[in-house]
Amino acid sequence: MTLKGIFLGTACPLIIGLLPGGVAAQDAAACMGKVPSLNVIAQGMPAVTALDAHLAAFNAKWGTEVKITLLGENERRSKARLDASTGAGAYQVLYIDEANLAEYATAGWVYPLADVVPADYDLADFRVDLANVATYNGVQYFAPFVGGGDVMMYRTDILEAKGIAVPKTLDELVAAIKATNDPDNKVYGWAARGQRGSGMNVWRWTPFFRAMGGEWLNDDGTPAFASDAAVKATELYMDLMQYAPPGVGTFNWSDSVEAFRGGQLAFLIESDVFGPWMEDPTKSSVVGKVGYAPPPEPLRSAGWGHGWAVSTVGAKDDCTKQVAGDFVGWATSKEMEASRLAEGISSDIGRVSSLQSDAYKQAVPAAYIQALLDTGPKTSLLIMANPAWPEIGDNLGLALEELFTGTKTDIKATLDQVAFDAEDSLAAVK
Repeated sequence: MTLKGIFLGTACPLIIGLLPGGVAAQDAAACMGKVPSLNVIAQGMPAVTALDAHLAAFNAKWGTEVKITLLGENERRSKARLDASTGAGAYQVLYIDEANLAEYATAGWVYPLADVVPADYDLADFRVDLANVATYNGVQYFAPFVGGGDVMMYRTDILEAKGIAVPKTLDELVAAIKATNDPDNKVYGWAARGQRGSGMNVWRWTPFFRAMGGEWLNDDGTPAFASDAAVKATELYMDLMQYAPPGVGTFNWSDSVEAFRGGQLAFLIESDVFGPWMEDPTKSSVVGKVGYAPPPEPLRSAGWGHGWAVSTVGAKDDCTKQVAGDFVGWATSKEMEASRLAEGISSDIGRVSSLQSDAYKQAVPAAYIQALLDTGPKTSLLIMANPAWPEIGDNLGLALEELFTGTKTDIKATLDQVAFDAEDSLAAVK
């Protein structure tokens, strides 16, 4: 069944969950109209843009006007950090992720989730893998609406035509990428993120780094970014870029995903959330031609999660905190996820109840669900869980992009400089 063909059979009860749990009706009434606007910083994921059709109900409940600012991933990260770190507090709800959670939690820029989101929204229903990456030092800080691990997507028709088995090892994948590369017909073996950023090229490079045995720190606590493993991982990543579309050195995740569902790629390893995107007949030219499998050994799966958090800087008074917390709960609620499934959006699923629903099982291929189950044991947070990571990761991303685009050619020397700079970043947060 196609994504657009999903029909739940009953109207989705979006009103459920609007009243905050544990908050007396008169307390909610006391804040009615006291927060004229609620500013939310966001990234244009389907779970975010789908809110537009339902905001009127939330606005009417609180007498507020939710204003969502959509930004690209790198700009979203930098703007949210600037707003919190400078004390500007222009945004009451922040879109944060596993890459900057340690920094935000350590700095006290976001409230613990349970302190601001009403219990009626059933926080225990969030997927364990996503709740884990939304947690720092035992405390969950954001409500995840999207995330997971990695999945290898491949063109079943291309592999069948060439008699290539689904790769189970990295060596087999490299061989298959080279064998399926056909630039004369604008079909390439592979693509990946090349654009700078801790959540861009670093995110996709890291599984290669860890597969080679790489660790972020040496035994003495110094950065290990220029180790033999890091050099080997970079060499392999750059070698595979020879079998990718032109311009891959600055590709972001969207470029890679669109190249695959546009029929230009034989293989793509990306965040599993993009699997359902390949099955959307309104945007994908490869519907029915995609297979799904875990990343081949010894590649690991990069655990990640994005979600909403309430800013301690932007939501200081009780009413603002209450309305912001209710927005986070409402926007990530069971009912909101059910409404997205009814609308044909199955990519952004943060709740166990949604994964177990008949609507979800009808929305995506059984092979995709099996790939998620098989990838789960390989999924973990591969980045450094340290408040200094955003700065370190961005510096590493810049260095990698320079190597990928040929601005720099000496891999060891370039990574040595990243490691040298990382020592100062780590020292600054001790």
